[in-house]
Amino acid sequence: MSSEAKNFALIGAAGYVAPRHMRAIKDTGNNLLIALDPNDSVGVIDSYFPNADFFVEFERFDRGFDKLRRSGKRIDYVSICSPNYLHDAHIRFALRNGANAICEKPVVLNPWNLEALIEIESEFNSTANCILQLRLHPQIQALKAQIAAAPKDQIFDVDLSYITSRGHWYFTSWKGQDEKSGGIAANIGVHFFDMLAWVFGDVTKNDVHIHSGDVAAGYLEFERARVRWFLSINSKYLPDAAKAAGRTTHRSLTIEGKEIEFSEGFVDLHTRSYEEVFTGNGFTLKDARASIGIVSDIRKTAPKGLTGEYHPFCSLVTD
Repeated sequence: MSSEAKNFALIGAAGYVAPRHMRAIKDTGNNLLIALDPNDSVGVIDSYFPNADFFVEFERFDRGFDKLRRSGKRIDYVSICSPNYLHDAHIRFALRNGANAICEKPVVLNPWNLEALIEIESEFNSTANCILQLRLHPQIQALKAQIAAAPKDQIFDVDLSYITSRGHWYFTSWKGQDEKSGGIAANIGVHFFDMLAWVFGDVTKNDVHIHSGDVAAGYLEFERARVRWFLSINSKYLPDAAKAAGRTTHRSLTIEGKEIEFSEGFVDLHTRSYEEVFTGNGFTLKDARASIGIVSDIRKTAPKGLTGEYHPFCSLVTD
């Protein structure tokens, strides 16, 4: 927790993940002074910071931001929960105005955006911090330690599957538009790819087997792992056991055939992320390089179909 309360702005206040950031700001003893979203369904702010100013137009938000600075209430951090394709611009706004940024995943959509932001950080002496919350998950931290302790020449066989059901609304929203979300691999998979690179090292191979609007699957080789992965927002690919139990989400990570359980422990990871930022241990733009490179390459790679090392769930995809 910070020793002195910091002033925050928040961009994307009506978004799905915004309440986690509001809670993190509050739980770390800081203040949200101003928020922005073109959608005015933001009553959740009342649960955290009812006195925060709110704007639906960027121009008026920018003016309010500047008025706060001129009145002595300098904004120290801008939390960014806007659609993925706007992260780059909103981080630039924060840095140019002398504030640090805390940005949701994926921090940007392309590696070159990342490198440009690193230059801007230096120019304005501010910092952009990335939410890479799986690195703070106790089970994932234990896994990293386990892999580090294993023989250095051991290569692990890994299967990753993540299915999180979404309705028809998804394809009407920005999330269903690849140029805005980065595609399904970026939108729901980037934090898993970051975790894999963090645990198993640099990527050496990136094959894509399937890539459509509702499912993506492929094969990755890292320094210390061979990974078959499957991501989908389509409930028809849920395992029978999940369907029978009425679950709409399936998350599985197996290493050498052994399930790594990390379904629990997600509740406070955003607050933990903020705490790390305030102690100088936040995740940097450079930390995000591997995962942004992976999802960018997935987007540019032509799917090869069911050949090679494909995930078993791929056989369920018929369209």
